[in-house]
Amino acid sequence: MLFFSVPKQRWGWRPAFMSALVVASTLSSAQTPPPSESDDSADFSLTAPAIVAQRVSQSSWYVEGLGALGSSANQNYISNAAFVVTPAGVVVIDALGSPALAERLMAEIRKVTALPVTHVIVTHYHADHIYGLQSFKAKGARIIAHRAARDYVNSDTATIRLQASRQTLAPWIDAKTQLVPADEWIEGPKELILGGVRFLLQPVGPSHTPEDLVVYLPQEKVLFAGDLVFRGRVPYVGQADSGHWIKALQTLLAFETATIVPGHGPLSSQARHDMELTRDYLVYLRETMGQAAKNMEPFDDAYRATNWTKFEGLPLFRVANRMNAYNTYLLMEREAP
Repeated sequence: MLFFSVPKQRWGWRPAFMSALVVASTLSSAQTPPPSESDDSADFSLTAPAIVAQRVSQSSWYVEGLGALGSSANQNYISNAAFVVTPAGVVVIDALGSPALAERLMAEIRKVTALPVTHVIVTHYHADHIYGLQSFKAKGARIIAHRAARDYVNSDTATIRLQASRQTLAPWIDAKTQLVPADEWIEGPKELILGGVRFLLQPVGPSHTPEDLVVYLPQEKVLFAGDLVFRGRVPYVGQADSGHWIKALQTLLAFETATIVPGHGPLSSQARHDMELTRDYLVYLRETMGQAAKNMEPFDDAYRATNWTKFEGLPLFRVANRMNAYNTYLLMEREAP
């Protein structure tokens, strides 16, 4: 099994632009770029479809969220979650974006097995992946996540984002919805064996977030990639360390992977292609915004001058791309010598 080292530093969350949290809470943590007349509004009219578990491999299943922003209409069902059935219990990977969704996911699990959920592995602590944790915790599941998320769970940013979500995602996120810390915080690679099934937990942050984890099922060559891999839609960059994210994807390309369960989008049997799509988008952001920052070109001018043709047909491009570009512009300013 291939492991790689993870820098020990934590990548801090900037408190600026907190007024953007009403929108950012439906995506993840973010800074918001200056307004633009060309920006399109998000479509909040979608209705959450039935959660249906789709088989991934002999022992694993996943449910696929919508390619949309979280809203009251879709119950914040905008991310994927997965579960693996072992002879000793069920391991869930990510908990979806509201307690109600988590309950619906548990109902799907019960259609496959009567065994209890013993563990929930969190790939990262963005709202659309963790607001369902309390439902699993109430059923006795043990939650595992990367230690770098502890600072975020206890931060003002997380509290303010939850407060914003209680308004924008009501009634699915309400006063009873809480941030749930992990029972076990890990710092390095971990092997979990349950019912004879091996799970390899590999830190890959700071990338999409400081606390990114991927989960690899070596017997079945399945990689649960969290938000390191977005399939069929523009990645959400937020305050990502895109340089390390690119390096992490390069390393994941060396895994012996037959199937990827991404954090967003449909199942992938084209592991290399989909990892390369995410990587190429991040590389392009860094190249274009890095050059603009180096030349001290105003962001608005740089954004208008950039050719986005290769990516503009992807879902959520008009919702996320300008924010991604702006955050990358700021990142490249900080990285400049």
